[in-house]
Amino acid sequence: MDFCNCTCQNLLSASKRTHFYNWLTFVTRHFHLPLTRQLQRMAKKEMVKPLLGNDFEIHQYDLQKIDVGILGTGDFARSLASRLVSSGYGVIIGSRHPKRAAALFPTVNEVIGQREAIGKVNIVFVAVYREHYSTLSELRDVLTGKILVDVSNNLQVNVYEESNAEHLASLFPECTVVKAFNVISAWALQFGARDGDKQVLICSDSREARCIVAQMAQNMGFIPVDLGSLSSAKEIENLPLRLFPSWKIPMLLALALFVFFYIYNFLRSVIHPYVMKRQNTFYKIPIDLVNVTLPCVAFVMLSLVYLPGVLAAIFQLRSGTKYKRFPRWLDQWLQQRKQLGLLSFFCAALHAVYSLCLPMRRSARYKLLNEAFTQFKHNKDDAWVEEEVWRMEIYLFFGILAIGMLSLLAVTSLPTVAGSLNWREFTFIQSRLGCAALVISTLHTLTFGWCKAFESAQYKFYLPPTFTIALIVPCTVLLAKVYLFLPFVSRKLTRIRRGWEANRHLMFHEEGDVSRFSDFNAENTSLV
Repeated sequence: MDFCNCTCQNLLSASKRTHFYNWLTFVTRHFHLPLTRQLQRMAKKEMVKPLLGNDFEIHQYDLQKIDVGILGTGDFARSLASRLVSSGYGVIIGSRHPKRAAALFPTVNEVIGQREAIGKVNIVFVAVYREHYSTLSELRDVLTGKILVDVSNNLQVNVYEESNAEHLASLFPECTVVKAFNVISAWALQFGARDGDKQVLICSDSREARCIVAQMAQNMGFIPVDLGSLSSAKEIENLPLRLFPSWKIPMLLALALFVFFYIYNFLRSVIHPYVMKRQNTFYKIPIDLVNVTLPCVAFVMLSLVYLPGVLAAIFQLRSGTKYKRFPRWLDQWLQQRKQLGLLSFFCAALHAVYSLCLPMRRSARYKLLNEAFTQFKHNKDDAWVEEEVWRMEIYLFFGILAIGMLSLLAVTSLPTVAGSLNWREFTFIQSRLGCAALVISTLHTLTFGWCKAFESAQYKFYLPPTFTIALIVPCTVLLAKVYLFLPFVSRKLTRIRRGWEANRHLMFHEEGDVSRFSDFNAENTSLV
C-alpha cells in the first residue's frame, strides 16, 4: 500500500535522533551558541515521537471530528451510520422522505433532505443502487467537489461493461469517486469487524481521497487495502458475488470421486448379490455404501494434497532450475491444496460419524441375533478369532490416529491459527505431519483389507476390492516421496531451490584477469 506517500511525516530513525540530540548537548555545553537550547528542546520533542508515524495522517481534515453524509436509508445505510457514529463521526442522513426515515436512524445527528445533507458535508456515502444514480442528477450543483464513496454491488457478475463506481464518476465528473466498503456486509458493520472480513478494498483515481477513506476505515476497526485507480472497481464489485471461487474445482473433484466409488461399491455390494444369489441388499444404499465410499474419497483427496508437490519437485529436477514456471494446471493445483485437505478432513469426519452409527441400525441388530442363533445351533461355545481381533484393534488404532492428525492439519490451516505460527512451525505441521497422516491412513486402509486382496471371492464381477483402488494414488505419492528423500536426490533438489541451475554455472576468476566472471554449460550437475 502507498498510503504513506501522501500522509506520513518524515521522521528521523532512532539512531540518527540519538546522535543529533547528543551533538546538540555537546554544542550547548562547550560553545554556548544562542540557538542551541531551542534546538535542544526541539530535539527532545522529536525524541519522544514514535519511530513510525501514523500512516494515515491527513493534514487537510481531522477525521475524528468531521461530519459525513449518507444518501440512502436501506439496511446497509443504517448499519454504516451506526458504525460511523460509534467510531466518533457525525453522520447526516440525506433522504427524499426525511420525516419517514427519521425513525430508522435514532443515533445519527440529523435526517434531512438530500440537498441539505450534501451541503453540510464533504464526504458522501452513496448507498443507493446503480439504477437510482440518475435520481441524483438534480443534485449536481451541490455535489461538485465532494468525495463520493460508492458502496453498491450488482446482483450478478459482469452485468455491465463498466463498474458502478466508474458509471457514477461518468455521471458526476466534477466529483471524486471512491469505491469502498462494498465487500463488508451489514452484519460486519453492525456487530464488529471480528464477525466478518476485516479488509476494506479501496480504489480511486485520487490518491488523497483514497487516503481519507482509508483513515476512516481504519478508525472504524477495519484494515484498508489500496487497490489503486478506479479501474479496479469492477474486480472489487465482482468479489462479493463469487460463490467459493477457489473451492469450485476441489468440490467438483470430491463429488466425482464420491460418485465413482459409490457406483463401484453399489455394483459389488448390491448388484452382485442380487444377480448371483438373488439376495436383496438394497438396504445398504443409505448407510453402508456411503460409509464405505467416504473413506475412499478422504484417502484419495489427502493424497492429492501432496501429489502436486511431488510433481513440482520432479519438474524442477528435470528442468534443473527453479526459475522456470510451472504449467498453469500445476500452479493452480498447488494453490488449491488447502481446499483439498479440508474436504479430505470433512469426508473423514463424516466416515467417523457414520461408523459410530452402524451398531444403531436395525439391520445390524438382526445380523447379530442371526449370528448368535447360528452359533447356538452349531453348538459353538466360543467364536473368538485371534487374527480378526488383532486386525480390528490395529485398524481402529490407525483410524483414530489418522482422524486426529487430520484434525490438527485442518485447524492449523485456519487463518487465525496459521497467523500465530512462524513459517517453520507451519511447514512442519502441514508437510511433515501431513505426510505422516498419509502414511497412517495408508496403514489404516491396509489393515482393513488385510488378506482380502488375495482372495478370489472378493473379486466380484472381476472387480478388485474397493480399498485396492483407493490405494493406487496414495501409494504412488508415498513411493515418490521416498525417492525424493534419497540423499543424492534431496541434495540436488535443495541446491536447485536455493538458486543453483543445472545448465549454467558462474565461475569467478582472480583479480586482474581479462574476464571477471564467465559462465559455461554443464553436463555434469554433481558439483557446484
